[in-house]
Amino acid sequence: MTITNSLARQPTSLDYASPTQFKFQISKLPKVEYFCTSVNLPSLTISETTQPTPFVDLPMPGTKLTYGTLSMSFLVDENLENFQEIHGWIRGLGFPEDYLEYGNLAKAGADRFPGGQNAVSSEPGKVKYGTTKQGAVFSDATLIVLTSKNNPIVECRFRDLYPTSIGELQYDQQATDVQYLTTTVSFNYSKYDFAPVGASSTTVTTS
Repeated sequence: MTITNSLARQPTSLDYASPTQFKFQISKLPKVEYFCTSVNLPSLTISETTQPTPFVDLPMPGTKLTYGTLSMSFLVDENLENFQEIHGWIRGLGFPEDYLEYGNLAKAGADRFPGGQNAVSSEPGKVKYGTTKQGAVFSDATLIVLTSKNNPIVECRFRDLYPTSIGELQYDQQATDVQYLTTTVSFNYSKYDFAPVGASSTTVTTS
């Protein structure tokens, strides 16, 4: 419903969003989230179509949504533990040497989908009845936006997230100054929604 009252149309906050006021939480990567230095709120695009007319074809909104890539940068700890968390996740998704690598990844997600690992066959993709339940290989993530006083104000919740790539680590003995290693990991996901902090359900603002 369109708001026509001039007083009701005023913004509720006149403070600007700060790029440094955030927290990022991801269920499967506790050691990665601790060292997170930057993360983006991805773009959202809707498809387009046209309606033919005898004159100018009219642009019309389509129905397919395309979400942008979620990218997160983080400092790498000296034991490479957080790097190995993502490496193991991606390796489990690809199971380059053994089908059990995928099965172990599914079992590791049993806390989120207790029955998911039981549906994984010895050969992923080869299932007698229906499709394999893959929920256990995904994760949820939350981008928490903070106020200027570091109070959480809104959550952006990502569903069914998984990594697609992780950047390289460049070692260099000729470096003149110590620049601690950082890298970037990219994720795909099914969708993201907004929610009040701690709320059990998400909200959608319409105009």
